[in-house]
Amino acid sequence: MAMYIVSRRLSAGSTTSQLVTSLRYATCWRSFFTSFREERDTFGPINVPSDKLWGAQTQRSLQNFEIGGERERMPEPIIRAFGVLKKCAAKVNMEYGLDPTIGKAIMQAAEEVAEGKLNDHFPLVVWQTGSGTQSNMNANEVIANRAAEILGHQRGEKFVHPNDHVNRSQSSNDTFPTVMHIAAAMEINSRLIPKLKILHSTLHSKSIEFKDIVKIGRTHTQDATPLTLGQEFSGYTTQVKYGIDRVLCTLPCMYQLAQGGTAVGTGLNTKKGFDAKIAAAVADETNLPFVTAENKFEALAAHDAFVETSGALNTVATSLMKVANDIRLLGSGPRCGLGELILPENEPGSSIMPGKVNPTQCEAITMVCAQVMGNHVAITVGGSNGHFELNVFKPMIANALLHSLRLLGDASASFEKNCVRGIQANRERISKLLHESLMLVTSLNPKIGYDNAAAVAKKAHKEGSTLKEAALSLGVLTSEEFDTLVVPEKMIGPSD
Repeated sequence: MAMYIVSRRLSAGSTTSQLVTSLRYATCWRSFFTSFREERDTFGPINVPSDKLWGAQTQRSLQNFEIGGERERMPEPIIRAFGVLKKCAAKVNMEYGLDPTIGKAIMQAAEEVAEGKLNDHFPLVVWQTGSGTQSNMNANEVIANRAAEILGHQRGEKFVHPNDHVNRSQSSNDTFPTVMHIAAAMEINSRLIPKLKILHSTLHSKSIEFKDIVKIGRTHTQDATPLTLGQEFSGYTTQVKYGIDRVLCTLPCMYQLAQGGTAVGTGLNTKKGFDAKIAAAVADETNLPFVTAENKFEALAAHDAFVETSGALNTVATSLMKVANDIRLLGSGPRCGLGELILPENEPGSSIMPGKVNPTQCEAITMVCAQVMGNHVAITVGGSNGHFELNVFKPMIANALLHSLRLLGDASASFEKNCVRGIQANRERISKLLHESLMLVTSLNPKIGYDNAAAVAKKAHKEGSTLKEAALSLGVLTSEEFDTLVVPEKMIGPSD
C-alpha cells in the first residue's frame, strides 16, 4: 500500500523535496505494518521484529552500534563457529545436569546456525564491544528462541533461556576467543592451504616446463648472469612452499581453545573437566585436533596466536607480491617491454586504447597482498592491546584475519587459474635478450681477470659492439677462446 502511494506521488513532475517526503512516508508505513514482539533483558523491555530470532541484547546492539552498515557484519565463519561451539557446549552441559530435552533442542538449533541456515538472524557489526559480548548474546538469543520453537513454545518466552541454558558454563570472554580459533583454523584448513597447494603445484609444473630455456638474469633491475626460466620459477615455487609451511606451523597454537576460562581465566561457574570435554567435542565436530588451552589467562588476555598467524599470512603476501610483480614485468610489452613471458589474455584492458590487454590477475593479487599487509598492522595493534585479564580488540582481530585468509585463498586460486596455468615462454625474445647482454662477460673472469673483463664490457657498451668484437679489439682473447668460454648454457650452475 505504501509503495503504491509513493509510485502515484512520483508519477509526474515530482520535485526532490516531494521524493524525500514520499520515501519518508513509505518508510513510516513500512514500520507501521511491521509486527513486533516484546523481549526483555536486565535493562527492561524492547521491541524486536517478530520475524527475527534474536532477542533484547541483540536489538540494543543494533541500535547502539550503527557503524558501517551490513557490509561490516560479523564474518560468517564466526557465526558458524558459534553454532559449532554452542552445540558442543549443550552436549557437554547435559553431562553436568542440563535438562536433556532442552539440551537436545539447543543442539538442533545450534546445528542450524553451524550450517548457515540462520545467517539472516545475525545482524551485528564487527564494531561493538571488544569482547564480542553482543555477538555471543546474539548467538545465545537466536539459539534459545529457535530451540524454544522446536519444543513448541513461542519466541521471547525464554522457555529456553539464552544465558541460563545456551550460555551455561560460559562467558563471552571465553566463547568469543574460542570461536575465533575455530573459525580461523577451519578457514586455514578448508580454504587457504588447499588453494596455496594448487598454486604451488602449478608453479612447480612451470619450473619443469621451462627447465631448458636459458635466459638472462637480472639484479637491481639490470642485466646479470644467465639462468634458466625454470630456475627462476623454482624460486617462486619454493616461496609458496615455505609460505604453506609457515602457516601450518601456526596451527598448534590456533588449535588451543579458551573455552572453560569463563570471565577472567579461572573457570568460575564451570565444573572440573568441562574445558577438556568441550575441546574434545569441538574436535569431534570439526575433525580438527582442538585441545583445551594450556593457560586460560593467556587465552583470554592475549591473541598472540592470531598475531603469529597473521605474520605468516603477511609473509605469504610478501612472497606473492614478489612473484606477481616479476611475472607482470617479465610479461610487459607486447612490443616495447621485456616480453619474455606471454600471459593469458582474459579481457579487454582499456576503454580508450583498442587491443590493449593488461596483466589483471597480477594486479588483483598484488592489491590483495597490500590489503593483507594492512590487516596485519591492525591485528598487531589489536594484539598488543590486551589490558589486564582481557584483550578487547577481539572482533577486529578476528575480522581482519578471516579477511586475509579469504582474500589470500581466493586470490591464489584466481591467479593460478587465470594466469599462472596459461603462462608461455617467448623463446625468441628470451634468446634475443640473452645474447645481447653484456653480463655474459662474467664467464671471462677466471681467464682474463675482473679488470680486463670490465674493460671488454665497457668498450662493447660504449661502441655498441658485441662482447666478442670488444675482446678481440683489446687483444685479451682469441676468437676460439671467446667461443669456448662464453657459452650461456654452461653458465647456469657450478663448473666441474
